[in-house]
Amino acid sequence: MKFGGTSVATVDRIRNVARHVKREHDAGNQVAVIVSAMAGTTNQLVEWVREANPSFDRREYDAVVASGEQISAGLLALCLQGMGLKARSWQGWQIPIKTSAAHRSARIVDIDGQALRAQMDSGEVAVVTGFQGICPETQRIATLGRGGSDTSAVAIAIAVKADVCDIYTDVDGVYTTDPRLVPKAQRLKKVSFEEMLEMASSGSKVLQTRSVELAMVHDMKTRVLSSFVDPDKMPAVSIDTLEETGTLLCGEDEIVESQVVSGIAFAKDEAKITILGVADKPGVASRIFGPLADASINVDMIVQNVSADGKTTDMTFTVGASELPHTLEVLNAAKADIGEFELLSSDDVAKVSVIGVGMRSHAGVAAQMFKELSDKGINIIAISTSEIKISVLIDTDYAELAVRTLHTAFGLDGD
Repeated sequence: MKFGGTSVATVDRIRNVARHVKREHDAGNQVAVIVSAMAGTTNQLVEWVREANPSFDRREYDAVVASGEQISAGLLALCLQGMGLKARSWQGWQIPIKTSAAHRSARIVDIDGQALRAQMDSGEVAVVTGFQGICPETQRIATLGRGGSDTSAVAIAIAVKADVCDIYTDVDGVYTTDPRLVPKAQRLKKVSFEEMLEMASSGSKVLQTRSVELAMVHDMKTRVLSSFVDPDKMPAVSIDTLEETGTLLCGEDEIVESQVVSGIAFAKDEAKITILGVADKPGVASRIFGPLADASINVDMIVQNVSADGKTTDMTFTVGASELPHTLEVLNAAKADIGEFELLSSDDVAKVSVIGVGMRSHAGVAAQMFKELSDKGINIIAISTSEIKISVLIDTDYAELAVRTLHTAFGLDGD
């Protein structure tokens, strides 16, 4: 069971989480709980780090920011003990959750789940700090990047050979789009791992991308549920009734094809970078994107335009808005290797994506998408596609209009 920041935002909400956990424990289920920091805590800790030293050491950043989850884990363990349950908190290094050396955005390398499983077998509820582990190389706490508690949860579920991983959040499942933006959005009872992966990478905030990757690779049954439903009105977990509550992530073969498009995702926290007039010769793309990869900067959409004379090329790509200053710094530092170029950047762009496994066997989705946007006067800056996704980059001002338009056009509106 994993609970996000809004679910543990106050001590009263943590008590509510404890009631959810007690329901499962009383039903005879062995339970490990992964918690995020209390809502707003991580932002405050990051702000203090930047205030102390804007060019901070990432190892010290991790030491500070990881403390948020330790607080919520300890408080939940105390609430559970107050309800008469045997419970204790675990920090990532105690399990241990071993990570890579990329502090602030580390990846999980290995988890030894034996000690945790032994305590669960004895009837103890294990309350684990999400978002963190220990790097064997540096012997320091390492964090997994924002949203990393979802990844922690799925990884620990795999390590202890759990039957199901339940992700509790502030929504009662995965919707066809953000219901706060489109009131007619519908909750999906099932969504394939691939669709959820595309939704997560395209801006859906319900689950973190790496958590979906892990669940898909290891075929870990994962559900999205709301922690704000009365714990007494929710059924305890049973393998036979997983589809009755929330949204179940599963393999594509478990979904009966119904609609071509399953959802519309969008992301406003995008930044566009354009490199103008770089020499068009073999290896130039490697010299641009190699340093970005070394700096752990994730690049998304890429568009290249070669000049008419074939001597120079323009390269446009997107990164997360928070990574824009770092990206520009890395590119300028690599200028001697890349060659002369002009650099333009903007963070007033948004990515809107149409997603659905049915797109594999149906033509015309792209044409319909582009026509709907054109009819609304929305200009497309860049396009990227996969087998089950089409993404477009547009001006931020048009993002909400685009989402509503496409949600209706592809028949996703509910009552």
